[in-house]
Amino acid sequence: MKEYNVAVLGATGAVGQQMMKVLEERNFPVKRLLPLASARSAGKQLAFRGEALTIEEATEASFAGMDIVLGAVSNEMAKHFAPAIQDSGAVFIDNSSAFRLRENVPLVVPEINPEDAFQHHGIVANPNCSTIITMVALGGIRRLTAIDKMVACTYQAVSGAGQQGITELQDQLRAVTLGEPVQPHVFPCQIVSNVIPQIGSECDNGYTTEEMKMQNEGRKIMHLPELRVCCTCVRVPVMRSHSIAVQLVTRDPISVEDARQAVAAAPGCVLTDDLDGRNYPTPLDTSDQDLVYVGRIRRDLISGDHGLALWCCGDQVRKGAATNAVQIAELLARGQA
Repeated sequence: MKEYNVAVLGATGAVGQQMMKVLEERNFPVKRLLPLASARSAGKQLAFRGEALTIEEATEASFAGMDIVLGAVSNEMAKHFAPAIQDSGAVFIDNSSAFRLRENVPLVVPEINPEDAFQHHGIVANPNCSTIITMVALGGIRRLTAIDKMVACTYQAVSGAGQQGITELQDQLRAVTLGEPVQPHVFPCQIVSNVIPQIGSECDNGYTTEEMKMQNEGRKIMHLPELRVCCTCVRVPVMRSHSIAVQLVTRDPISVEDARQAVAAAPGCVLTDDLDGRNYPTPLDTSDQDLVYVGRIRRDLISGDHGLALWCCGDQVRKGAATNAVQIAELLARGQA
């Protein structure tokens, strides 16, 4: 089996570290792994397959000899290093949003549109975390009929904002417990004992940048350019795993039972749908794994035979970011969808 030289750009962040963990867990054929980060992290070490790897400062010269670069950096850094990565001949699998909507850059969820990965010109984009989880949840239904409209409400864990989000929730919980004042720094207002109906900056249409990703990315991934999505993104005081409540309108009528069977058979999905038995997806049950759990599948009472409602949960650091990127690398290594 061919082995690959792999660089992880942004190796010290939560997603970068998870990428290294997933590469090891899934036994990706790595010949050499190069952890790259900023100058302040250079010289530190990260563990991989029982060895201590020394972090190097990321520069334009870092990518020589690399086959695959997994990116876990900001939009600005992704745009900065992309030309050097392409010039080196490596494929850049980028977790930022910098290239997701570019016409010549595939946006890939391997369970949904694996064939698109092979249309790359040196860059493959990883979708937004909530988009990935939602697309996997809808994959089986999409195989039965096209989806025309969707309402999605996301309930996003604080770790979606990185380690600083986790620290802020922990600090605020401690402050509330001790009766001390709460000082928000990462989120726009107090997150402990609260929910915040804003993630991302405001767009001209009143939605946020995070909310528009569900429509714009969903259209590209599912090859449904007319898909209409009304999305509301909410930050909740949960450490890990995002949850999404979805209402969808399908082109053809579909029964609830057919939808359940389709979800149960879909790759990457676990059907967890027993309301009487109190068995449904929760963030706690889906953290630190790669499957998307789907439940509460029922008829949408507004849209009738063409409407369904469901609830899904998935780990946004793993399947919503790191694992999806590694799965794309696996696709490219296999050479076929």
